Amino acid sequence: MKFKADEIASVIQKEIEDFKGQIETAEVGRVVEVGDGIARVVGLSSAMAGEMVQFSSGSMGMCFNLEENSVGVIILGDYLQIQEGDEVKTTGELLSVPVGDAMIGRVVDPLGNPLDGKGPIVTSERRPLETVAPGVAGRQPVKQPLQTGIKAVDAMTPIGRGQRELIIGDRKTGKTAIALDTIINQKGGDVICIYVGCGQRNANIAAVVEALRENGAMDYSIVVAASASDPAPLQYIAPYAGASMAEYFMYQGKHTLCVYDDLTKQAQAYRQLSLLMRRPPGREAYPGDVFYCHSRLLERAAKLSDEHGGGSMTALPIIETLEGEVSAYIPTNVISITDGQIYLEPDLFFAGVRPAVNVGISVSRVGGNAQTKAMKKVAGSLRLDLAAFRELEAFAQLGTELDKATQQQLDRGYRMVELLKQPQYQPMHVADQVISIYAGTKGYFDQVPRPRVAEAEAELLQFIRDEKSEVRDAIVETGQLSEETEAQLKAALDEFKQRWAATSAAAQEEQVAEATA
Repeated sequence: MKFKADEIASVIQKEIEDFKGQIETAEVGRVVEVGDGIARVVGLSSAMAGEMVQFSSGSMGMCFNLEENSVGVIILGDYLQIQEGDEVKTTGELLSVPVGDAMIGRVVDPLGNPLDGKGPIVTSERRPLETVAPGVAGRQPVKQPLQTGIKAVDAMTPIGRGQRELIIGDRKTGKTAIALDTIINQKGGDVICIYVGCGQRNANIAAVVEALRENGAMDYSIVVAASASDPAPLQYIAPYAGASMAEYFMYQGKHTLCVYDDLTKQAQAYRQLSLLMRRPPGREAYPGDVFYCHSRLLERAAKLSDEHGGGSMTALPIIETLEGEVSAYIPTNVISITDGQIYLEPDLFFAGVRPAVNVGISVSRVGGNAQTKAMKKVAGSLRLDLAAFRELEAFAQLGTELDKATQQQLDRGYRMVELLKQPQYQPMHVADQVISIYAGTKGYFDQVPRPRVAEAEAELLQFIRDEKSEVRDAIVETGQLSEETEAQLKAALDEFKQRWAATSAAAQEEQVAEATA
């Protein structure tokens, strides 16, 4: 076999032309101590805070503590494979997560790895886990409503795009239910939703994913799952990962909703890591910077100014209280960061008032700015009326004789409470809410027996849709309740009231006839 010199020469020449002298440098250290999700490493003198490092087993870590002679690393993954003496390489990159349209509809862990068995996520975009929140000049006031579809929330504690509204209450009082209904209510809209399950049981996160899928909400949602069985470092970074995924869309001018379920578990994971790293403990053994841990996360929620694209990120953090203790350390911290809170009361929940929103403690600091004009008009006095009703109810339990006006106020209050009840996974359109609350506050349900209020409301909305659709369409199109529309609505309600009274009377006569027969 003969070699042709010119061929060999051309191949060598091409290789020389294509040669690029690249020297890859990485600082290498060694593990001196490992356990409980953290490792102490020596030899990484130029490591940055928050930098990603790689262990020889393939696991990733993040520089958490920069000390005089060593670096404290939190291990993102299985720490049982890492042993003393293992090599650790710096990457020169801050911890980041994959972002982009490919993430929508997927269930991922806090590092962006798929957990739903639908194959790899193909996206070239990545975003740092921690980014600086937009400044004062980069924001605009919260004015655009984010409809939750829940009457008690949209009427009394409205949420606007770019707001941070805390959902707080004891365990099993329906906190996640409010967040899920809000996500489901965005169907057909322009809001991309991110649900972060932090420290929840795997069964609970699976139930959330199934509920979203059944209601067609996974088409515009991302689920970030860090379950109770995951190591503390993953639970700690999960909310930041969710915020980064939402920020990608926000800076494109889109609207996003982020649910952090729940930040109590994240604070506990952060406390665990801090104590293992020998950081000095403060109140309730939490580290001194646990407030900063939550504030830098929630400050990333914003309504961007028009120069920055006008996108928004709305945050619904969830906090679990113990025995209704709202004045504990973490609850008071998060209450002071957010723009209002929805407080869910166990007593109301077990009395069958669901959602169990306590009107007195719940507040939205954005208020009427985050409501449509129609809703603002009909629900303006609803909070005060319900608060007055609760006081009267407590007074009436003493068994004193009540005058006619007081009794009438009590009766209407009971019917308004019935009207604000709502089953799960059945969010209502804002126009239907306006009609329903208007009818309740103006006394159209006063003659309806309390157990039949929900039935009467359903029939009223069906009647308006079928026979008086022009009234509903006017509210949908304008978002206002003009004098003309209000007059039409009153006429429709009067007609319905007469029809309901007639059918109820006929039904009662039938029952009497059956009983006598």
